Amino acid sequence: MTITLHVGNRNYSSWSLRPALVLRWSGLPYQEELVSLDQPGYGHGQIVAVKAISPSGLVPSLQTGSLTLWDSLAISEWVAEQAPDAALWPKESATRALARAATAEMHSGFGAIRRDMPMNIRRRVDAPAWLRQQGKDWAPDVSSNLLRLDALIDDLRHRFSADGPWLCGARSIADAFYTPVATRLRTYSVSLGKRTNAYFSHLLEDAAFKSWETQAIAEWQPFSRADTDSIYGE
Repeated sequence: MTITLHVGNRNYSSWSLRPALVLRWSGLPYQEELVSLDQPGYGHGQIVAVKAISPSGLVPSLQTGSLTLWDSLAISEWVAEQAPDAALWPKESATRALARAATAEMHSGFGAIRRDMPMNIRRRVDAPAWLRQQGKDWAPDVSSNLLRLDALIDDLRHRFSADGPWLCGARSIADAFYTPVATRLRTYSVSLGKRTNAYFSHLLEDAAFKSWETQAIAEWQPFSRADTDSIYGE
């Protein structure tokens, strides 16, 4: 069985990072193919090269045999089924349900953070200082997102800290879904509560993420179709 995961620009594509981590943790043999998103049709699901491998016109996209999956959570669930020994969901029923709830909330929520803190792995910006200089602050919905994010992680880390350093103790798909937001808070110099900060630091030291980060920095080039690299200047 040949598995191919098509990903977008690693520096920016938070949705691609999620299943890439899950696959790397799974131990399944697979190949990762980069599709540049800096092409006509970006932002509208109309990039020709992406539409050729994803019916939604978006990445990530996984292909194996006649199967094509075009959603990061669907891909991650499929991988978990193919690699049961990797234990990509918690084994205990209630813990697994909480991990799934946290994953689903990240998958469908936190839109304000995505909007105002786009993933940019290579950048480090003192955004709070810049905002103060401009007499601004994070938008109210961003602040609300950050409060909810901190509360969610603090609660789960309090519950499961004795079981390990991951969100629900042992490593799971949930951690792959929270890694992109860990990079966002690092990029824009945002600090939350003690447990949340410690958890995010742990995610950013994971070997699979460090490998992705190295690739992202090595392949980086200016992105002409978005202002991701110029939000706060160079």
